[in-house]
Amino acid sequence: MEKVAVMVCNFASFDEDTIKKYGIIPIASNLLWEEESLLSGNNIFEKMRDALKKGIKTTPKTSQPSLGTFKKYFEEALLNNDELICITISSKISGTYNAALQTKKLLSSDKQEKIHIIDSQSIDTAETLLAVKAVEIIKEGDNIEEVVKKIESYIPKTYFYGMTENPDQMEAGGRISHVLAVILKQMQKLGMRPILHMAEGVVSAANLKMNAKDISEALFNQFEDLNKESLKEGKKYRVAISHADNIEGALKLKTLFENKYKEQVRVDFISMTGIFIGAHVGPGTLMCATLLDS
Repeated sequence: MEKVAVMVCNFASFDEDTIKKYGIIPIASNLLWEEESLLSGNNIFEKMRDALKKGIKTTPKTSQPSLGTFKKYFEEALLNNDELICITISSKISGTYNAALQTKKLLSSDKQEKIHIIDSQSIDTAETLLAVKAVEIIKEGDNIEEVVKKIESYIPKTYFYGMTENPDQMEAGGRISHVLAVILKQMQKLGMRPILHMAEGVVSAANLKMNAKDISEALFNQFEDLNKESLKEGKKYRVAISHADNIEGALKLKTLFENKYKEQVRVDFISMTGIFIGAHVGPGTLMCATLLDS
């Protein structure tokens, strides 16, 4: 098998240990937020909370990688690899996938043949989880065409969902109206929280959880509700958890998986949510990606 590099776009979330272990190449991009220097906090999410307290209405600005950025990463990856697989955020919510395709066309024909771009149809840790699986598939030694087919076969087996802590940040960023933010906060006081998920490549409401004051338990229950039959059949899952400065919730969710499904669920990693997703959902958010692995 030729040497194949696996790359994820800047909307993926990951921890450094996972990147090093699997040799995945993450695309980095700059964050734009003029008010950041005025805010206190040890990470971007603490600063976002401080912005709310101070009445600062702006939020971090993010964007997809430029064609120039993709070109730089593609060419550098091919210096030491025979083939490149690039996994991107869903093409239905970002132009990243199309930007990668356009960049590929700018390269020489011999390089174009070596670049394989895959639309994950998802976001955040789901991208990275798919990349981890890609590295494992590559090690099986199939030709590149078969490798790409196998990776793509796991896309419909990957599920991504999450819950926000406080709708104020989404309102501040203009993602929801003030009226909707008020309604959501009132619902939360009653223990009602909407679970958001990726469905057919777009973000939508998956479920409305009652008595969901604990986000970790609500997400765990959603996993069980969706996979009752597969779990009964003994099917196995890979899981990746991301959090927007909510490590307590992330660790609790990991414990819930491991305590009840020790033989069936493997938590690959916990990471802080990448700012390119975190800027949209706000601090305290907890998200989870699962991949049906058998």
